[in-house]
Amino acid sequence: MGEFVRVEVEDGVATIRLDRPKMNALNAQVQRELIDAARRVTEDDAVGAVVLYGGERVFAAGADIKEMAPMTYAEMSGGPSELLQEFTRALAAIPKPVIAAITGYALGGGLEVALTADFRVVGEGAKVGQPEIRLGVIPGAGGTQRLTRLVGPARAKDLVFSGRHVAAEEALAIGLADRVVPDADVYAEAVKWARTFVGGPAVAIRAAKQAIDAGLEVDLATGLEIERVQFAALFGTEDQKNGMRSFIEEGPGKATFTGR
Repeated sequence: MGEFVRVEVEDGVATIRLDRPKMNALNAQVQRELIDAARRVTEDDAVGAVVLYGGERVFAAGADIKEMAPMTYAEMSGGPSELLQEFTRALAAIPKPVIAAITGYALGGGLEVALTADFRVVGEGAKVGQPEIRLGVIPGAGGTQRLTRLVGPARAKDLVFSGRHVAAEEALAIGLADRVVPDADVYAEAVKWARTFVGGPAVAIRAAKQAIDAGLEVDLATGLEIERVQFAALFGTEDQKNGMRSFIEEGPGKATFTGR
């Protein structure tokens, strides 16, 4: 348990909870604690899915600007900029379904945390965006890259060049949100969705996530080879034997998986 980040597990769903009053500003300590949290949920076999959550009022309003403002180029080009990339890579690499539950603001580094998730549940009153340009900088924790891959280059440039805040309905329309629900229901909806993955074929889910994410970085032929290798490897798992045997003997949708 970190000072500002904690991991809570219930019924196979882990919640990575940001809790740094007032706005969950992502200082270096929070970033390191998020790396530790990502490692914990990755290594815990009891965890089938993960929810990223900042609380009822705010997801995360961004990086800690007071911490960053006095830094020189030499200072930022070393450890701090590397840590920004490291902690978001750690979250993106969690080999399980991850859902961001967004209330209030998810701005700057806060949106970059949400972009590491596989899905985003957004409250009706939430605002998301990459406002770094208004500070004379650009997103540094993956925003120029993950946002572009999610919504396309033109929409990403619109958000990054303008720094504007995006309301929930627009976020849904452009693919930045996957579901929009009343603010009070955001966390419950994310947990409900996460539970649909618990008890599933965990090795196959991990393989699917890795194939999709890795395939985005390469040409089609290489992506197809990644898929082929992952597909073939699953024939060495108990889940494949159980799943196909159950399909033949009982019909679809009745298999019990062990995650091995």
